[in-house]
Amino acid sequence: MPDIKNIQKYKNIHMIGIGGVSMSGIAAILKNWGFTVTGSDWTQSESTDKLNSMGIKVTIGHNLEDVHSSDVVVYSAAIKQDDPEMLEAKKLNIPTIERADFLGELTRCFKDTICISGTHGKTTTTSMISICFLEALKDPSIQVGAFLKAIDGNYKIGNSEHFIIEACEYVESFLKFSPKAEIVLNIDNDHLDYFKTFDNIKNAFIKYVKLLPNNGVLVINGDDKNCIDLPQYTKAQTITYGIDNKNTNFYAENILFDNDGFAEFDVYKNKEFYCKIKLSVPGYHNILNSLSCISLCDYYEINKKDIQTALKKFTGAHRRFEFKGKINGASIYDDYGHHPTEIIATSTSVNNKKHNMSWVIFQPHTYSRTKNLLDDFANALLNFDNIIVLDIYAARETNSYNISSKDLINKIVSLGKDAKYIPNFNDCVSFLKENVKENDIVLTLGAGTVTQIGPMLLENKI
Repeated sequence: MPDIKNIQKYKNIHMIGIGGVSMSGIAAILKNWGFTVTGSDWTQSESTDKLNSMGIKVTIGHNLEDVHSSDVVVYSAAIKQDDPEMLEAKKLNIPTIERADFLGELTRCFKDTICISGTHGKTTTTSMISICFLEALKDPSIQVGAFLKAIDGNYKIGNSEHFIIEACEYVESFLKFSPKAEIVLNIDNDHLDYFKTFDNIKNAFIKYVKLLPNNGVLVINGDDKNCIDLPQYTKAQTITYGIDNKNTNFYAENILFDNDGFAEFDVYKNKEFYCKIKLSVPGYHNILNSLSCISLCDYYEINKKDIQTALKKFTGAHRRFEFKGKINGASIYDDYGHHPTEIIATSTSVNNKKHNMSWVIFQPHTYSRTKNLLDDFANALLNFDNIIVLDIYAARETNSYNISSKDLINKIVSLGKDAKYIPNFNDCVSFLKENVKENDIVLTLGAGTVTQIGPMLLENKI
């Protein structure tokens, strides 16, 4: 059982924004440890229904009474300081703790917190590692950023000292954690609305690596030039992996892709054959993700058979090149990719699959990212045969950047490729129905509401 003495002073915990991916997982862990948990959220969801069924009282809207009876209020980053429940907590001098800070407290309850970080691939790699640990009967606690079939949700409560979590660099929230093991998958130009410069991103990762204890372990991508120098900032053991870089501890050779774009390859450890791996997720980038997983699992002495079985079983996390169904004989996929590097990785997965024509319906995510990376987005989208762009999904921002999806369309057209601007979802669905043919691949892409297009196509909604 994890050591919970550092949070035991909070018997009653109220959570604002409890339905969020991370918040709901924290709530379930606390309930399991015997805390009284209440919460509120703006909207009812599958997540709030599940929490209610576990005996956690969730109010849709506000509940000042639950604030009154709490010892601490935990709130997600989306909650503003003038939120009625926040104001009530301050009025009553009840401590308030932001989600990442509180999750940091949870990581200190476990002797072995395993943090998976990097600009891209965190959710997929966290999922792969989780399934390997489950296969090896290590009974980990898990918190992952998407629905994972193997644990029927985005979290699992285990009874071991292992806590496997996604560690996000946005607003440097991963610096609140106390990891024993870290994976750094890659370091790329993202979240510039917060970081402003790439150097600031890199420095955040350096600070993160410095959190490791001397008896910890750091796993890094030897193919990523921005990761290579990270070991100098820690005395923890370092394990490297790669595909192009063979001067790594683990690397892949003899890579073959089947008609689904799933890779089979030989893994070498310190230049000696280690095992053969067959994946059930597409794309070159997933070979790298799986190598990071294999590197870590080998360190934890998980046997090769369990690693092979687990990676074969893993068919992807929710919204990660997820198959949704067929229309006109074409396959529809949905993916969360919202950065040029992710779009290139996903388009490579598409091109590794046997198909006729490819269609991408892209919804840019945030004005700042679209403005900062406009040229990169345009070039990344050129890899698809047919390009449709929706309006920018604002998320947390207002359009002070003077940018629109039409700027992206114009950029693509200037590069010699046609692209269509179809802001209305119904119009987009109608257009696809009329033009998509047998054996085509249709991909809805982005971190916002674009995910609704696939179901609309499949439900014959016009």
